Amino acid sequence: DNSSEFIPKCRACRRQAREQSGGGDHHEGLSSDEELTPTEVDEFQKSKDNVLEDSRKIFEDVHADFCDIRKILLKFQEWKDKFPDSYCDAYISFCLPKLLNPLIRVQLISWNPLEQNFTELEEMPWFRAIEEFSDAESISEPK
Repeated sequence: DNSSEFIPKCRACRRQAREQSGGGDHHEGLSSDEELTPTEVDEFQKSKDNVLEDSRKIFEDVHADFCDIRKILLKFQEWKDKFPDSYCDAYISFCLPKLLNPLIRVQLISWNPLEQNFTELEEMPWFRAIEEFSDAESISEPK
């Protein structure tokens, strides 16, 4: 099996080519095929900035009561408190994940767990709002 001998030879050839061309920005352990050129990095950053800018505009024409997860969950909690039979018949617990999905996804667009100073999911406002709603639901359910 010559494949195990081939890999070190390829690495040595690429290393030698980098050294001759002055490409000293190589990170050991990464394949040179995985490294991005400065142009690619700039294009990626521009594309990322455009996506983030567009994501901020998604809910700009929506009333605040309908794009804030905490406010939406409060409305459902009021519904459950005032009309428990109707709330139960509507199977709201099955509908909420689909309803909240787009709102959460927009908030997670810029989240990157690989960054050094990223926010844990459990610390995000939407997560805490859902957690509080779930706790309130479990307290108000008859045993």
